[in-house]
Amino acid sequence: MKGMTDLKRFAGFREITLVCLVILYAPLVIVAIYSFNASPSITNWGGVSLNWYRDVFTGPEAPKFKMAAINSIVIAICAASVATMIALAAAVAMTRAGKFRGKIAGFALINLPLMVPEVVTAVASLVFFSAIGFKGGLLTILLAHIVFCIPFAYLPISARMQSIPSMYEQAAMDLYATPKEAFTKILLPMMMPGILSGFLLAFIISLDDFLITNFVKGAGVETLPTAIFGSVKQGIKPNIMAISTLMLGVSVILVALSWFIGRTGPEKTSKS
Repeated sequence: MKGMTDLKRFAGFREITLVCLVILYAPLVIVAIYSFNASPSITNWGGVSLNWYRDVFTGPEAPKFKMAAINSIVIAICAASVATMIALAAAVAMTRAGKFRGKIAGFALINLPLMVPEVVTAVASLVFFSAIGFKGGLLTILLAHIVFCIPFAYLPISARMQSIPSMYEQAAMDLYATPKEAFTKILLPMMMPGILSGFLLAFIISLDDFLITNFVKGAGVETLPTAIFGSVKQGIKPNIMAISTLMLGVSVILVALSWFIGRTGPEKTSKS
């Protein structure tokens, strides 16, 4: 395409890219490798074993990790569901409602959690809950996660809706469908790939979040990331590497699934 610059032609681009990839992903690869270490040492290799994965489910810390995993999954499902519904409503307003007063401000507000540093969001959430008298617990985690996940759900939903021409709804209303019927029977099914993609993205963001959760969770409440952090403070053990690898695998699978689902939508629309 004319006017586009091929970054690979710049001197040193390939080398800088490789260095960045190594810095980002080498620690993850090392953690994954040592999670299969038969030795209890985190530095000496003692052969390949699945003992530490077995320890995650049957070891002395298994009940703690099980309860933390249940909390994380329940919160992630609820937060992703609510955030996706709010993001869907916002996407409809932003892309189908035309111009209205406060549209730019609304768009900025939706994307604010992406622009504000997460630690600022965490501190602000803690101060807010303290000011209104909310005691830290699962509810405060859920409310904070909903707010934080909205922009992550909004982006794929909005992108999907923008790729759908308005002529489909107009054709439905020309055939005497009400605006509600045009939305529920025409637009909503066509948006489903974007909705599913947004839900999965919000789910994994909530599941993996540590910083905001650690600020607002309160005493005695743990999610999987905070439980891992608590165990690491007592010393890094191979079972922590195993559970971290499991979380990494789940995250990669869900993000890849979200990406593939998001890609299916626009192609089908353009072919129809």
